Amino acid sequence: MKMLQHQGDSRFALTQLNKAFMAIGLLSSSMVMADTATTDDVMVITASQTKHPELTAPASVSYITREELDKLVVNDVAEAVKRLPGININSGTPYGRNEIKIRGLDSDYTLLLINGKRTSSRDALTSSYGNDFDLSSIPMSAVERIEVIRGPMSSLYGADALGGVVNVILRQPTEQTEGAVGYQYEGPTEGSGGDVHKWNVYAGGSLIPDTLLGNIIIEQSSRDAWRTDQSLNPDSDVLEERDELNIFSSLKWLATDQQDIDLDVIYSKDDRDADWNNWGTAVNNVQKLERINATLTHNGYWSKFDSRVRYNYENSDLKDDSGLNKGVGDITQTNNTLDGQLSGYVGSHLLTGGAEYRVTDLKNNLTLSKGSEDYSQSAIYLQDEFEIGDLAVTLGGRFDDHEVYGGEFSPRAYAVYSITENWVVKGGVGKAFKAPSLNQYSDSYAVLACRGACSVVGNPDLKAETAVSYELSTGYKADSWGATVTAFNNEIDDMIQAESWDRVKTELTYFNVQEAQVRGAELSGWFDVTDTVSLSANYMYTDAKDKTTDKELTLTPKNTANVQVDWQMLENVYTYVSYQYTGEQYVRTDEKSDGYGTFDLGAQYEAVKNLNLKLGVTNLTDEKRDDAAVKYDYIMKSRTIYAGASYAF
Repeated sequence: MKMLQHQGDSRFALTQLNKAFMAIGLLSSSMVMADTATTDDVMVITASQTKHPELTAPASVSYITREELDKLVVNDVAEAVKRLPGININSGTPYGRNEIKIRGLDSDYTLLLINGKRTSSRDALTSSYGNDFDLSSIPMSAVERIEVIRGPMSSLYGADALGGVVNVILRQPTEQTEGAVGYQYEGPTEGSGGDVHKWNVYAGGSLIPDTLLGNIIIEQSSRDAWRTDQSLNPDSDVLEERDELNIFSSLKWLATDQQDIDLDVIYSKDDRDADWNNWGTAVNNVQKLERINATLTHNGYWSKFDSRVRYNYENSDLKDDSGLNKGVGDITQTNNTLDGQLSGYVGSHLLTGGAEYRVTDLKNNLTLSKGSEDYSQSAIYLQDEFEIGDLAVTLGGRFDDHEVYGGEFSPRAYAVYSITENWVVKGGVGKAFKAPSLNQYSDSYAVLACRGACSVVGNPDLKAETAVSYELSTGYKADSWGATVTAFNNEIDDMIQAESWDRVKTELTYFNVQEAQVRGAELSGWFDVTDTVSLSANYMYTDAKDKTTDKELTLTPKNTANVQVDWQMLENVYTYVSYQYTGEQYVRTDEKSDGYGTFDLGAQYEAVKNLNLKLGVTNLTDEKRDDAAVKYDYIMKSRTIYAGASYAF
């Protein structure tokens, strides 16, 4: 593990992209002599909205399955993907609110999808709150698979996909009647409180044979507030008290052999209560969010093409009661989205095209001076996939029309060259954009900040952010091992930043950084040491700078790494040990925090058929953040034990 710590020192980091390209060449040379055994692949869909094996998908893509999630202690989507390549889970704020950063870009540039449709309450819950309300609204026991695209995908998904996409694919009902119940407990071994109790129930099957399928998943979780001596304010909570209820239900009507209609509904209730540290005093903050997300989809499977027409309704209702607020906030965000898509072959070309129209309405008695605001967006897109010998080419483009910011075209070109069935070289270039959010551009929107000492007001003169991104990668996958090396470079114009508080101003705003650059390299691999022992690891180097000032972007570690050893000890006993390293990073413009690493270990035991027990420890060595991080309440959860049981029938 000294080696991983050594990587945390920037003197040993990859400082130029040409070193990553050299690594690609070295890895490619070694693969020439490797075996060419084929392997079965999970088919991923997020990269192109058409099915591809992970290796040959036209993007940098990784995934985690439900079987893998069942072995870990996972409470939300952020915890589920934190070990995947190119991912950094930095607290968006203290108090345990996590956000997903991809390739060093802020979480605002990560687009969250559920079954391929966007979900967001960012206009109601700005980044200053830590937007894991969105992440925690998805019941983890309902997840079939999570796919992560690293790199911009505005050509398919539009704004907010500048950094990447996280697509949560939920379990769909089948003809087979099935059910499950589960319970999980976790508790820190230091400080007071922090205990988590979580249970779930699942049932699904055929309601009318060969005609109507359905399922329902109910997940409830409660956590006590956690306090620790690590905090500079002993009267404040480090982790919030949280009570969550998530319900997911799906109905599938098999109308004909060529048509089906899906109705998916997610209901979530998320109540939080904490005493926050406010310059040495404790201020009580209560937030209660109630959300409903309903989607009606018609799928057609015709002789020459497939079709999809979909309507999505999302309503988030937040009560924001804080000692820092001037009153109690009553905030409602409603998103209505209608989209359609056609996909089929024209000759040897697989064409995918569609259109989308979305309306967002926000009511906020605290931050909107006129009480409410709304805006609309529309888009059309087209993608062409074709092959020239062993070269697969994907060309695409999307035109978005924002009511406030006008039109933006996002083209993308990607190529995958298959040297053998198991070895590919791929790469591409794409343009992406991100329109300012409502709280950033509307001067009627003022968000309380600086722990209540100032407010951040929208700037109507902001420009939309645009980026041009390049990546080059090579990957190999055989029966017993696989590896990937990727170099990436993002050039971002007009990146939006919030002004820093100088402890004098009472009103701050947002501004555009003329130019920013985020570049780096990813290395990942896995190896089956024996039939029962496997090793996997990934590493990312990130160089993220404001090119105007030549200063590093905050909360962006230069180095992150993950190592995990899995051991199928017996046919019914699985164990793992993992190490996660996060390198040094600036927590404020001129204040740097040291790197840190944590060990986790766990075991799963099938006591009898379909009854699984799990036991483990996270942060085994009780690692702590340094003074620079603790100063701003970025405190890591102490050593924590967990146990769980699940039964399927």
